[in-house]
Amino acid sequence: MKNILFLLIVCMVSCKGQNKEIMEHPFTNDLINETSPYLLQHAHNPVNWNAWNDKTLAKAKEEKKLMLISIGYASCHWCHVMEHESFEDSLVAQVMNKNFVNIKVDREERPDVDQVYMNAVQLMTGSGGWPLNVIALPDGRPVWGGTYFKKEAWVSALNQISKLYNDNPKKLYDYADKLEQGIKSLDVVTLNTDEPVFEKIFIEKALGNWSAQFDNTDGGMRGSQKFMMPNNYHFLLRYAYQTNDEKLLDYVNLTLTKMAYGGVFDQIGGGFSRYSTDSKWHVPHFEKMLYDNAQLVSLYSDAYLVTKNDLYKNVVTETLNYVNREMTAENGAFYSSLDADSNNPEGKLEEGAFYVWKDEKLKSLLKDDFELFADYYNINNYGLWEHDNYVLIRKDADSTIINKHNITQDSLNEKAKKWKEILFNVRNNRSKPRLDNKTLTSWNALMLKGYVDAYRVFNDKDHLYAAEKNAAFIKYNQIRKDGGLNHSYKYGQSTINGYLEDYATTIDAFLTLYEVTLNEKWLTTAKELTDYTFTHFFDATSNMFFYTSNLDESLVSRPIEYRDNVIPASNSIMAKNLFKLSHYFDNEQYATTAITVLNNVKPEIQEYPSSYSNWLDLMMNYAFPFYEVAIVGDDAKEKLFELNKTYIPNKLIAGSTDENNLPLLENRYNPKETFIYVCVNKACKLPVTDVNKAIELLKE
Repeated sequence: MKNILFLLIVCMVSCKGQNKEIMEHPFTNDLINETSPYLLQHAHNPVNWNAWNDKTLAKAKEEKKLMLISIGYASCHWCHVMEHESFEDSLVAQVMNKNFVNIKVDREERPDVDQVYMNAVQLMTGSGGWPLNVIALPDGRPVWGGTYFKKEAWVSALNQISKLYNDNPKKLYDYADKLEQGIKSLDVVTLNTDEPVFEKIFIEKALGNWSAQFDNTDGGMRGSQKFMMPNNYHFLLRYAYQTNDEKLLDYVNLTLTKMAYGGVFDQIGGGFSRYSTDSKWHVPHFEKMLYDNAQLVSLYSDAYLVTKNDLYKNVVTETLNYVNREMTAENGAFYSSLDADSNNPEGKLEEGAFYVWKDEKLKSLLKDDFELFADYYNINNYGLWEHDNYVLIRKDADSTIINKHNITQDSLNEKAKKWKEILFNVRNNRSKPRLDNKTLTSWNALMLKGYVDAYRVFNDKDHLYAAEKNAAFIKYNQIRKDGGLNHSYKYGQSTINGYLEDYATTIDAFLTLYEVTLNEKWLTTAKELTDYTFTHFFDATSNMFFYTSNLDESLVSRPIEYRDNVIPASNSIMAKNLFKLSHYFDNEQYATTAITVLNNVKPEIQEYPSSYSNWLDLMMNYAFPFYEVAIVGDDAKEKLFELNKTYIPNKLIAGSTDENNLPLLENRYNPKETFIYVCVNKACKLPVTDVNKAIELLKE
């Protein structure tokens, strides 16, 4: 430390400003060679950080040193707090550098590493989160961990673990043996040999258990925080629609409306934050994640198709405007996230600083409209957050505001548009949140599907253009010559072998794109990727799919991800893909595997239905009629466009404008007429030419 200070003093006297970078960053560690924005944020910490790679793991073994593995992501607020408090502190760094091989991991680049150590921390402490901090033996097996620590607690814990390792290492090795078995048991899935039976009554019972958690006042689940969990509401929307459950549909609409009204939705710039820190969707954890916005675009698009609620259409439009403006690269790829923190007027990083407003500022900007604006967006006790800041939140429907202020809907629309323009332009001059500009294949696929769903519902050609451009990016940049996918893309390079979530989401997105364009290359590519997963991810013992490829290095465990979270489990997405592909290609292996994996998780579904919503959605394909719709003829695309104006979740689409040898299309082309074939359980009804007649057949 004294030597470093001496060098800095010499430089200040003699360098005459030529080495400003050295003065600003007296420390530089190995992360400077990485491309992840999160890792680069730590490249000038005094901690001797290393990236997770073979060289680093070998170093720990050779030096027989404990590994300190710290996992986070670029937009993580508490990761930044711990960095500032501990990792930027030279005294803390001395303790870390002396006793550990320190490893920084971007959880979004290495979800496999994150998953293993998150499981360990949850076993040890009962909870998890980020930052995730774990101490592991030189062989990688964890022995201690937690999430955020204040500096004093952090240093104390490190010293205690170091002392134990030096004085009594056997104790740590014995504990590691037991914990390793616990980690491996978490994601073990056994083959269910019971006959697969998927019935409506099973789904009804699961929903009955689940509904006890519904918040029927503010929407979402009961609790002091609200996560959007789009797949949950996608399933509930479908179930309510197919069973004519008006009460459940009201609950879904309540939830979607409250989310759209809340501060969790950026009322000025569009797009959703990750979750709200309160029960009324008001104050978010301000980071914006691509995967949330992608799935919410799909959800609100389908909800509009059911309800024709303009609020939902506006949410989709404003969210996609945000994604196009802030999250899209020139090559059509999508970036990962925006940080929760940005510089406040004093130049200090502060959560939400970019998004919040003082009432004096609003008064000066909106002038005579302030009173109406304040009522509309609750510049009052309802919308007040902290430090006299307001997070804009709606409480009342337009009709209430219109009646109260005696104005027309058109006038309110005009005023709201003007308010947003004024505040957007002012806000745009503020210090913006940091962008995590890496590209992840799985999240891109989710956003690709969001654009496709928006195009299907709203027929905006710009949505289709964005979808096809991104699909081309994935196909020609992320798919390797060996047929496999890469997980990430940065600075023109694809890096890191893909995980099952990359394959599952990409296959799903390509199938969805095929269903609106009838371009068979997307269907063919989906099948090729599926066959690759059987070669490199399939577990013949359970008939499930591992999260990591058999080409990847071994970790403490090789997990099977099957519980749905904010992103559905890769196995549940894969099972739905196999269900569809089995119909498209009349493939028995696909069909049998889809049924088997659903049957494997069935015993857990009823007890924890909210963690299995995508599995329940798949189960509906078996418990209710599921239709194959083949549209063949010169006007196939026009008829498909008309068909898509109706919400029909229990169908798949195949189509062609000429002769085609796909099983669903073979020998069905007629040059004189375009026919629509509606089939269920390999039995087809008489073909029809009228779209409305086809819709009637689909509702029988």
